[in-house]
This record gives sequence, structure tokens and C-alpha cells, in this order.
Amino acid sequence: MDLVEKLKEIGFNSYEAKVYIALLKKYPATGYEVSKLAGIPQSRTYDTLKVLEEKNIVTSANTKPVTYTPIKPKLLTSRFQKKINSTINFLDKHLPEVKDDYNEPILTITGKQNIQDKILEVIQNAKREIYMEVWSQDFKVFEKELLNAYNRNVEIRIVGYDNFNSRFGLVFEHAFAKDIELSLGGRMIIIASDDTEGVIGKISSLKNDISDTNIIWTKNKSIAFIIKEFIVHDMYLIDVEENLVEQMRYIYGKGFKRLKDKVLGANATYMIH
Repeated sequence: MDLVEKLKEIGFNSYEAKVYIALLKKYPATGYEVSKLAGIPQSRTYDTLKVLEEKNIVTSANTKPVTYTPIKPKLLTSRFQKKINSTINFLDKHLPEVKDDYNEPILTITGKQNIQDKILEVIQNAKREIYMEVWSQDFKVFEKELLNAYNRNVEIRIVGYDNFNSRFGLVFEHAFAKDIELSLGGRMIIIASDDTEGVIGKISSLKNDISDTNIIWTKNKSIAFIIKEFIVHDMYLIDVEENLVEQMRYIYGKGFKRLKDKVLGANATYMIH
């Protein structure tokens, strides 16, 4: 670990970091000794010692020659921790005030691994509930993290496609997985978490098809709400169909054909439910 670089990350410049580290190695020390230990010119050493003294990071003794002593590392880190926390709290409070109508961005994420990483992050962030639509083979990637969420009392509700099986949560099994995947050329994946975070997109059925494997992710609450509504309405339809299967077939025909023709048109080449 480069201590100089880490000290620079909390506000030291290069000379200040080298002088402080040199003093930790030997103190009290004269400016000449510090210069040698730090490997910097004497003129810059004395200027730096003066700055560190003004910042109460170094103290000087009334000796001849003057000697310098650093504050303890624990005191230094504690002081900067308080400063950083104070700064972060201030920014949290006042940055949103810059623009009252600020909306969270909507980001496109491409590539199977990037999509999986983002979805795992969404699941890990969930505090209260997760609504999800997912194919069985993709569910296996997220199953462990979903179980962790379930075990920390996050409600899990899933629309599952393609012979879906889960040991936890409430699952609504979709009957038309193969038809939908064929018509879309991929497997939809949809998540709404805590009414604050949403994911919707598609994983291509073709291997190595990056262009058609992408999702949108957002913390825009309005979009997250719409995503959740989409999932909830699918759940309604699945449950109604399961409990009124004969009536639904009589009214709409096998596979809801008459309903789909009515909504999508008789010549539709894709399915959305």
C-alpha cells in the first residue's frame, strides 16, 4: 500500500504526506533530518512543516535547532473521519436542493455479465420487497442472493417462466414461456425493488449476442412504479387464469388467442403475455 497516495486521497499534497511519514519514523526531528528522511529539498521541507503546523498536524518545540513532532496516526485519522463525515452529511442535505425537480437517470446496461452484476446489486440493496419476472435458467444465477434477501425478511414475489421452481417466496408460473422467448428472440428479465429501483430488459437467446442483451436500470421512482405495475398485472392475469381456466378458454380460446387478436391484431408476430 502506498501511504503517500492514500494520504493524498484525504487532502495531503505529496510533500505534506512525505514529511508526515518521515516524522512518524523519527521524532522529534529537525527540519534537516526530516528533509533527509523524506527525500525532499530542505526549503520545501521547512515550508511544508510550517503548513502542517498551521493545520495542527505537527507541533514544534522551542529548541535550538527547532524540532518537530507529528500527531499520533489515530488522532489524524479520527480527525479526518469526522471531517469527511461532516462533508458527506452536508452534501447529502444540500445537493438535492440545487434542483428541486431532479430525477434519477435511466441507464442502459449491456452484456450478460454486466447485467447479472447489476441485478445482484439491486437484490442486495433491497430492504422491503422484490417483484421479479425471470426465466428459470436465469433465476439460478440470482437464487442465492434472492434467498439471502428472503432470509433478511424481504418479501419475494416472482413471475417464473419455463418450468420454474423456487424454495422460497411466492411464485406465479407463466404458461407461455417458450412462445414468448421465440417471439421476442430472448428472455425478459424484470425487477422492481422497494418502489425505488427498477430493471427491465432482455437476455438474447443467441450465444454471444451482445447487441440484443441489454437492460435499463433506474432509481427514478416513477419508472420503478411502472415496472412494478407491469409485474403485478401479470400476476393478476396468471392467478385469474389458473382459477378460471375453463371460463377463460371458453371466452378467449386456447392460449388467449381471441384476446391477443383483439389487443395486438390478428397478424401480430410477437407475444407480451
